[in-house]
Amino acid sequence: MTQAPDRYWRAAEPKAAYEVVIVGAGGHGLATAYYLAKNHGITDVCVVEKGWLGGGNMARNTTVIRSNYLQDESAAIYEYSLKLWEGLEEALGFDMQFSQRGVLHLIHDLSTRRSSARTVNANRLNGIDAELLDAQQVKEFCPIISVSPDVRYPVIGGTLQRRGGIARHDKVAWAFATAADRLGVDIVEHAEVTGFVREGAAVVGVETSRGTIRAKTVALVAAGHSSVLASMAGLRLPIQSHPLQALVSALYEPVLPCIVMSNAVHVYVSQADKGELVMGAGIDAYNSYAQRGSFHVIEHQMAAAVELFPLFAHAQLLRTWGGIVDVSPDASPIIGPTGIPGLFINCGWGTGGFKATPASGWVFAETLAPGVPSDLARPYALDRFSSGALIDEHGAAAVAH
Repeated sequence: MTQAPDRYWRAAEPKAAYEVVIVGAGGHGLATAYYLAKNHGITDVCVVEKGWLGGGNMARNTTVIRSNYLQDESAAIYEYSLKLWEGLEEALGFDMQFSQRGVLHLIHDLSTRRSSARTVNANRLNGIDAELLDAQQVKEFCPIISVSPDVRYPVIGGTLQRRGGIARHDKVAWAFATAADRLGVDIVEHAEVTGFVREGAAVVGVETSRGTIRAKTVALVAAGHSSVLASMAGLRLPIQSHPLQALVSALYEPVLPCIVMSNAVHVYVSQADKGELVMGAGIDAYNSYAQRGSFHVIEHQMAAAVELFPLFAHAQLLRTWGGIVDVSPDASPIIGPTGIPGLFINCGWGTGGFKATPASGWVFAETLAPGVPSDLARPYALDRFSSGALIDEHGAAAVAH
């Protein structure tokens, strides 16, 4: 994890008041600021960040981009995001190393084959590219995968989204920050939010370690700590925070032409442009705000990776890390007003946050500008947890990443 260079955007000093204050200078917060300025002409915006720009979960993810989700609401927002990704480098004028190399989900048993066929059909009905492969087709698409029947979880097929891929996470943050800065947005680093300014029931600003900043609208977009911030305003969110670990190997020549995921053995792996093998697993079961996790998660992840890719037994570990993910009861985000006047929230993306970055910013900006949820955001309102209109993506689209 590297602190971003200063040359891309100016280091702003906060003013006393803004039209909108966004808490969190990660991908979603920066994208929201950019689209508020670009799409809605709202440039009197301040993004405040506890640490440095893009230094939170944006720097601690494995950069998978895909849209092959089962539920209609999920498919809609993630496909919208993927379409934005496909034109994002040109729109922002920034090389983000976006690579549509294909995302392959492995199938290891007949039950998963049936559920995978269901997902592929649902994707196609929603206009999303999806293919169902047999074991030989999996081997042809990714030659280094072992399809031997003599392993714990033999590969009997897979699903493929060829438009899926990866991008360079820090460059995505810098691209949105640079574009937002050019449009007049202030980005204030090292400004921890310690409380909220209230007038009656309404939130009219934030207290930070760099002073009080008033605003007509306050938007919370701080992955991993949404529930902590919301509690400062007296709001209890249906959110749990968990460590999510990943690792990278030393640098190697290109050997893996795509992204591979397996739910049965729960490992996902890609190869970055520099040559590292980037691997991750599931979230740690316990709740924590620590940016580390249990060793057994990494141990099981590596055992699975070596079984699927015997070649990886020779790879050397470079470093491991942990992010903090907000997980809602239905594994889908919460976007929109909180019920507290002046306070909006965008959280609960779980392991889907990076791939949703441009769409999250787009729909949250649409929501903040008029103060009412946009069409894509409306199903993700906070009140669905009282109405029962859940969008359950737990295990619905293979690995959740």
